[in-house]
Amino acid sequence: MAIRTTVDIPDALLERLRHKAERSGTSIRSLIIRALELAYADSVQGEYVTGPIVSNMGKLGEAFPENENPHELVFS
Repeated sequence: MAIRTTVDIPDALLERLRHKAERSGTSIRSLIIRALELAYADSVQGEYVTGPIVSNMGKLGEAFPENENPHELVFS
């Protein structure tokens, strides 16, 4: 069931809506309804990440190197 309502739209915005409606071949009503749908749409959640984000970019070094300078490990 549709409900009719009256909204005061500033002149500058109304002109922009008219031009947008003409360019897109639609009505001002359709533009307003679409804008409201987008503004109040339910947020869609993505899926959980299940795999590695980075795949095989190189080989792993030692887990606990004893005789290495940490700066050489980080900046090499």
